[in-house]
Amino acid sequence: MPTIRSAGLLAGIAAAASLGSPAMAQEVYGGVYAHAVDTPFTFDTGEGGVDLQAGYRFAPIEGLAAIGSPEPYIFGSVNLDGDTSFAGAGLGWKAEIGPVYLRPGIGLVVHDAPSTRVDPVTRIRTDLGSRILFAPEIALGTQLSDRVSIEASWVHISNAQIFDSEQNPGIDTMGLRINFKL
Repeated sequence: MPTIRSAGLLAGIAAAASLGSPAMAQEVYGGVYAHAVDTPFTFDTGEGGVDLQAGYRFAPIEGLAAIGSPEPYIFGSVNLDGDTSFAGAGLGWKAEIGPVYLRPGIGLVVHDAPSTRVDPVTRIRTDLGSRILFAPEIALGTQLSDRVSIEASWVHISNAQIFDSEQNPGIDTMGLRINFKL
């Protein structure tokens, strides 16, 4: 069951998104993700379950045309099993490739995982090493209509051994999300 703190993270994201002016609004999105997927970028944290993710993308920043006019975004992820939930912000790009598009992004998140956690069997630390983590992501999507698109996406959170040179297990989430243009 999600904790009150993780439910608060998602509520805060929704409240911040509602403050945007409709002229600035780009799209809202939400999806269902597998939590702590085993990939070459992570170590086992002992976590799992399902995450619900929701976010809000703003209009592209035309003043940053030199780097592709990225879209700023805010998002939150709540783990339904009570494991790590997180909220953050970042910049994303959308590159159309025929009927599909690629959407890479990079951001920072704050999470609610334990500050210290040790696997009882291996005695290896499995905490994330820092309260603030990098959050690169990538999605592959397609437009279903003028206002609706669907994406398969991967979000990785870790400190990249920058905030803690001795600890960096990371967590990968993979899932599907639907986007609605406003």
